[in-house]
Amino acid sequence: METNNYLQILRDVKDVAFATVDAHGMPQVRIIDIMIVENEKIYFCTSRGKDFHQQLLHNGNVAITGMNKNYQMVRVSGKAQRLDSNNYWIDRIFEENPSMNVVYPGKSRYILDAFCIQEGEGEFFDLSVSPIARYSFSLNKKPVTLKGFEISEACIECGKCRRNCPQQCIVEGKPYQIIQEHCLHCGLCYENCPVQAILRRRTI
Repeated sequence: METNNYLQILRDVKDVAFATVDAHGMPQVRIIDIMIVENEKIYFCTSRGKDFHQQLLHNGNVAITGMNKNYQMVRVSGKAQRLDSNNYWIDRIFEENPSMNVVYPGKSRYILDAFCIQEGEGEFFDLSVSPIARYSFSLNKKPVTLKGFEISEACIECGKCRRNCPQQCIVEGKPYQIIQEHCLHCGLCYENCPVQAILRRRTI
């Protein structure tokens, strides 16, 4: 799927968890509506009186996650930016999300500020299939951080990792290979390799 398709899952879920860090370095999380998704960007809003608003201005780093009824999860991390032409974006948000008119009737809507996540990285995780499926994606070409594990040339091909893998996503080879799209990142192979040939993946 394309990035916009993954983001559309969040838009369809709509009420998703947004995590930020407060001024004391403590994690904070709340449910926020995804208001618009387009051009690999996520648009949302919040009122200026909320702690969430202050945290966005102070730091801007956010992590988002949501899961639909089909057990498909999407998570995104990136930096949120307050948008210029705020009234334009708030009006557009209300046009595409008419239920907002009940919460903020009339001109009270302009207590809200519109924000956008323009760059970031994300992951799609599907628990409805066997083996599980996971794919990383980028918002507007931001580099994607490698996660999970890989098998190095130190592999002695004993097959212990393959036998124990809960998703059976390790295949024989020289060295053995982890099929990343089906890996749980559980670390069972990493902890039990007799020669420590399995390493955490790193982004160069």
